[in-house]
Amino acid sequence: MTAFSIVLLAMIAAFLGMRLYSVLGKRTGHEQEPVLPRERTASATVRLDENDGSQAPAPASADTSGLVYEPAAEAGLRQLLASDRNFDAGRFMEGAEAAYRMILEAYWKGDRDTLRDLCDDDSYEAFADAIAAREARGETLDNRLMVIDSAKITAVELNRSEARVTVRYRADISAVTRDADGKLIAGSMSDATQTDDLWTFRRQIGSNDPNWVLDEAESA
Repeated sequence: MTAFSIVLLAMIAAFLGMRLYSVLGKRTGHEQEPVLPRERTASATVRLDENDGSQAPAPASADTSGLVYEPAAEAGLRQLLASDRNFDAGRFMEGAEAAYRMILEAYWKGDRDTLRDLCDDDSYEAFADAIAAREARGETLDNRLMVIDSAKITAVELNRSEARVTVRYRADISAVTRDADGKLIAGSMSDATQTDDLWTFRRQIGSNDPNWVLDEAESA
């Protein structure tokens, strides 16, 4: 084999390796623009694991702590990736964590404009109604999102041209409710409550708008 052939084969192998990792990978430090929401500009690229369909499945005891999805969501993620080659699970999760914080803080402050940008019609109306009821009682929320302990994709659904991705958030939130005079009527700033939320985001595949919107929010 000539030196030229050896170099050519090495280049081909390197190219195939890069293509495989661009589709199936784990957590890295590469910065990319997130898909959701538009205000965030940096993220860690996290895609699917490094096994493709031709390899033996990982053993049940394999460590998945570094992944951004639960095993049950892998098939749906592969279908979504096949339908939308621009989808990146890590980029999505960076945006989804930012959206979780932004939506909660907007709701607590009564910021309807931010909620309007990040939620679909039904979700926005639910938040707006709750804000209106709170305002009618003269109450304010003094809540803090202390930390997001974990956030992982739990399910992916494709319905024609629409994709829906469900994320489970486990977080610590300190919640305080005050009356019109600022008097504490519920909660405590010294004790954080552990939450377990399931939020579903949706987006039209192939849309020129890269942003996802909140479609549904519930406690797990």
